[in-house]
Amino acid sequence: MKTIFLTGASGFVGAYLLKLLVEKGYQVRALRRKNSNLLLTEAFHDKVEWITGDINDVDLLDDALQGVDEVYHSAALVSFHAQDAAQMLITNAEGTANLVNAALDASVKKFLHVSSIAALGRKKHQNHYTETAQWENSPLNTHYAISKFKAECEVWRGIEEGLNAVIINPSMILGAGFWQQGTGQFFHLVANRMYFHPRGATAFVDVRDVAEAAYQLMQSPIQAQRFILGHHNIAYKDFFAQIAAALHCAPPSRPLPDWLGEIAWRADYLKSKFFGKKPVLTRELVQNTRNSFTYSSEAIIKAIDFKFRPLEQTIKETAAAYRQSQKDNIGYAMLDF
Repeated sequence: MKTIFLTGASGFVGAYLLKLLVEKGYQVRALRRKNSNLLLTEAFHDKVEWITGDINDVDLLDDALQGVDEVYHSAALVSFHAQDAAQMLITNAEGTANLVNAALDASVKKFLHVSSIAALGRKKHQNHYTETAQWENSPLNTHYAISKFKAECEVWRGIEEGLNAVIINPSMILGAGFWQQGTGQFFHLVANRMYFHPRGATAFVDVRDVAEAAYQLMQSPIQAQRFILGHHNIAYKDFFAQIAAALHCAPPSRPLPDWLGEIAWRADYLKSKFFGKKPVLTRELVQNTRNSFTYSSEAIIKAIDFKFRPLEQTIKETAAAYRQSQKDNIGYAMLDF
């Protein structure tokens, strides 16, 4: 039986990857931080070999990868706060470099890197993107995007040095997880009466599709390629309307004016200073959702005949999980594959 090493196992994507690998009977060695919240993995926690440490601990990675056949790298710091820019470079870029080096030294058979569509870069005069997109410095690129681009560069560097690797670039990842984090907040916000919607558009993908695509690519002979996972391109207005319909509540019906968005993130910033918590809204986040971008997932559909779940199904199942969580007074949930 193969031994798998997984980073980011306590996170959103990592938890679903871990669930899938455990259900398939693999021996999984999972990296976690000392203070990681493991609630998403509690149902299969005892079936995993946990390693407590940091992706920037080179000696730990060298030891952890001994006897490992395959590496799934999903650990990343996701933030749209400017004060986190330096830490994202340390975690996302330097951490990936460390793991690539350790994988090369350990002669692992295959390495899968969970990147992001953000790593493709965004340009003022380009709205549609495929895997052939070339990075350009642009004011539309967030600090997170820069860190993921540099992380992906480390994987390409590893490939040049002989690493058998493949990259996935998920779009906005949707599914049950923590309802106060990531896209889980969308369901909580709509359920508690959200009046305004962003004016832009983007692509969405089911978190289970991300896990399954990663697994199928790992089992395939494909290497030295990247694949966009963003099959469902939709305006935020229509996206939030679908969430509202699934939750049986009123949808946000008004587009967010630019001036109100500017006031909103500043107000949230002042509120965060008063209460000592990070703001939900930031300048980067508000500005990012004003734009409309579409992405093609035709490459992975053709490469492995991959079939994405319908967006409507993902939203309905996630909404049902949210409603059940509220009844049970639990702040998180996991969907079944």
